[in-house]
Amino acid sequence: MKKWFFWLVLLALAGYGAAQYEPDIRVEQPPAGTNQAGKTAPSKPGLTIKVTKDQIHQGDMLLVNKDHPVPKGVGASEAVNLFQHKELVQGFGLLDHSIRLSPRLVQKFSAMIGAAEKDGVRHFLISSGYRDAKEQDLLYRQMGGEYAMPAGYSEHNLGLSLDIGSTQSEMNQAPEGKWLKANAWRYGFILRYPKDKTAVTGIQYEPWHFRYVGLPHSAVMHEKGWVLEEYLDFLQEQKSFTTVVGNQTYDIFYYPISGDTTLQVPASGRYDISGSNTDGVIVTVYR
Repeated sequence: MKKWFFWLVLLALAGYGAAQYEPDIRVEQPPAGTNQAGKTAPSKPGLTIKVTKDQIHQGDMLLVNKDHPVPKGVGASEAVNLFQHKELVQGFGLLDHSIRLSPRLVQKFSAMIGAAEKDGVRHFLISSGYRDAKEQDLLYRQMGGEYAMPAGYSEHNLGLSLDIGSTQSEMNQAPEGKWLKANAWRYGFILRYPKDKTAVTGIQYEPWHFRYVGLPHSAVMHEKGWVLEEYLDFLQEQKSFTTVVGNQTYDIFYYPISGDTTLQVPASGRYDISGSNTDGVIVTVYR
């Protein structure tokens, strides 16, 4: 991919980050059988979406932990060595020459730290990104199960997580860590392993480990104080809800699936779809 394309995308995303909003989050039941204006529309049932069983294991909302391994083939094909793609490294440092991430994730990270810089917080570095099975296995044998997950069960094998550091001090004390804890959700990232959720995640507190899930999911998790496990439990039980973040309304639906099927979604608009890596898919409709 040519350098000019990376630059254009980075500039566009930086502008998007600067336009982020104050939160206005409300959770309510979606209006069944309504159109975008909220009026009854029985002749317009909503979206018809064809999904395959494989989609359970694709997308930004995949749960990866000791019980749910990384799906085969996910993450590796998109990761690039950032030292060899210096056009992607803007406004942050790299711990070493081995850091790999997908360009898409780097662009989202860059938009986020661009907003942090406007607040005077600017000493970010990436200390770890995508790891393949060999790298994860070596780390697991060196660090042990208390500090690392076995190969195939780490979010670093997924390609949606990164360890973020500060050149000033440790992340639990650095301005960079404090800013991310308060603001990362605005850009689709979550602190994956908070201090008060070790019983849920099974992982010790890691103030440096951030995971991309996307809006509005990051906003809801921040508002409710949930980690990914708790949010997916909520979705599986609730099946559907509506949330408002800033000026954008989202209808969110969870569908258990056991094979290729067609979903009838009672909402209209642009949508995203992600698997849960457990038993279903999440459909997010933008009204």
